[in-house]
Amino acid sequence: MDVDVLIVGQGLAGSLLAWELSSRGLRVCVVDDGQCNASRVAAGLINPVSGKRLVLQSNVAELLPAAKACYDRLRRVFGSEFYVEKPMWKILSDSTQKRQAERRLQQTEYAGYLQATSAGGPGILAPFGILRQLQTGYVKTESLLDALRTWLIARGSYRQAEFDYADIQLAPDLRWRDLKPRCIVFCEGHMARTNPWFGSLPFQPAKGVILSCASQTPLPSRILNYGHWLLPLTPDTFKTGATFDPLNLNLDPEPASETALLAELQTVVPDMAGIRVIRHQTGIRPATLDKEPLIGRHPQHSCLHIFNGFGAKGSLLIPWCAQRFADFLQQRAPLPSTCDIKRYYASHFSG
Repeated sequence: MDVDVLIVGQGLAGSLLAWELSSRGLRVCVVDDGQCNASRVAAGLINPVSGKRLVLQSNVAELLPAAKACYDRLRRVFGSEFYVEKPMWKILSDSTQKRQAERRLQQTEYAGYLQATSAGGPGILAPFGILRQLQTGYVKTESLLDALRTWLIARGSYRQAEFDYADIQLAPDLRWRDLKPRCIVFCEGHMARTNPWFGSLPFQPAKGVILSCASQTPLPSRILNYGHWLLPLTPDTFKTGATFDPLNLNLDPEPASETALLAELQTVVPDMAGIRVIRHQTGIRPATLDKEPLIGRHPQHSCLHIFNGFGAKGSLLIPWCAQRFADFLQQRAPLPSTCDIKRYYASHFSG
């Protein structure tokens, strides 16, 4: 069977890329093993200002509208709300971060994303103050991936299978099993490290633990950002996370991380009581050395591509990057230099 693009992996990257390419009339097939992936574990937070230094995401003026438009279109097509806008309070950690916050509030480019606030609400402990973060929210990644998988299946565009690189035939024509694609795009998350064509790229994956919890006491109405985060989902349920472990890249539960997350949460909301862990999930973020995505064409095999490396910011980055990558595949425009894997050709590819 002929297809235009074979996509390997049905995480958020592969799913939204399939959505974008299909909307442009390309014939797409997604192959996935059907197992849980990091996108299903992720909280899907969208937060334009992040990190200890409160850094505004580069290119956010393009990224944020593209993300909102993408999720709104998905809402209209599927009749389900996937993106929830929700304000966020940044709990400042110390006097240094407080001074940084004061500087950011004087910078005009931060005006649409940060505001000063005098109070954070009852029960919130913030001795160094709070910033109000704007244009924040979260994507219901698990529900979105389920909807897109059902949509792909209905179109005959989904294969549940273990992907073996040995099944790829590069010459004389590109093939995978019975499929004859024009190109293959690998969206494998952290598993890309074993990819024979792209595995040498500088991934820096990190394991993260996220807890889904119930509380017997009222929850804050906003997302709390205090190094980790609290994401209220219903009046009595929330998620909290995520840990960052670049060494133990396995999916085993971590009781010590669970204890640490709950202990840190109580330092910010000390009166919260009756917390019960409903679900303990682990995932491995496909982060990269320079914190930028890895997108582009293999220098020796022009039919092989990668669309990966979005780390913890995938919900914000992927919709815009999928548009740019679709433009590239359709030969309409080059890739943005910050994410094009050409920046690593000399050191990570031979020939």
